[in-house]
Amino acid sequence: MSTNDLPVILDSDVRVESATVLDKDFAEIDWQSPWMCHLNQLSSISETIQNLSTITAPENVIGDAVNEKPLIDVIADVLNTALNRQRKEIQEFLPTTKPTEDNQVHALKFVSQDALPEGEAYEIFIATTGHIPTRDNLHDLFNGSIWLTFPKTKALLNYYHMLEIAAQGVSEHRGRVRDTITVFDENGAVLVTVDPNIGEALIDFNWQASLVAPRAKWDNPKQPSSSAQAAVYIFGHALLEQLIHPRKPLCAHSIVIHVSQAFFALSLAERMSRLDNKVAEYMNTLLSKEGVTPRQLAPLPILGVPHFWSKNIDPRFYDDNYVFRSGRRKKIMNAK
Repeated sequence: MSTNDLPVILDSDVRVESATVLDKDFAEIDWQSPWMCHLNQLSSISETIQNLSTITAPENVIGDAVNEKPLIDVIADVLNTALNRQRKEIQEFLPTTKPTEDNQVHALKFVSQDALPEGEAYEIFIATTGHIPTRDNLHDLFNGSIWLTFPKTKALLNYYHMLEIAAQGVSEHRGRVRDTITVFDENGAVLVTVDPNIGEALIDFNWQASLVAPRAKWDNPKQPSSSAQAAVYIFGHALLEQLIHPRKPLCAHSIVIHVSQAFFALSLAERMSRLDNKVAEYMNTLLSKEGVTPRQLAPLPILGVPHFWSKNIDPRFYDDNYVFRSGRRKKIMNAK
């Protein structure tokens, strides 16, 4: 066996068998972005991904071999390592699915996309096995990161998918409940605030009253403050992927969660644990209501969040009517 056949070991639980592991897109992730600071196990995941992204192919590998991907399921391994590390740090059992009447609870685990049986719905497979099919791409890396950060909420969304599939079957038309789940799952954000005026202003498209005038009340993700009264945490994994290349028009679909001042006195890990419970409760209430639609999620131009983008320190940033549009929304819920 030559040295080029030996595995490269980057972590005690993550093995790769050649240098050509992750495509160049992974190297473009800015792990210091303020909208990523809340992700659980961010440090360990980012370190492993950066190591995998900087390995180069051996000089003596020639021809098509240099373009071959020698090992699949790299991202699943990275996420499972983070999941196990997280469990050890908090001394708790692995997060689980939320069972339906026909399905028992299952501990979560990231697995190869190839483990998903042909023709079986992704959501059904997760609910009946606890296994999350994961591809070696950015989208699934961020999806897994949200599972680590908001496990109860993600399990709840999967639970409602299951209920709807049981009632309606699988078809091209998901229906309003599953459409709402999908929009929030892919593109959601959570505004957490002590001041109800900030949430109400956001829902009313009053950008000055929500994002500009109360700027001093907004938490800086890189310097969290116990005196802060508002913060946004991204839930949508597709939104995180889009933010690798930030663009001013990017717009999240948000919910508003009201908290006491004590929330901001918590450590970041404690904030996320508390928030996971609250978001799961909120979405359970929202999705169980008749007439739920994605329109009940409030638009939020994500780079307008204070401290998310250096340019928004200038109030004129918000004068762009193409991005910060006027309008009013009705029937958008607030959760307390």
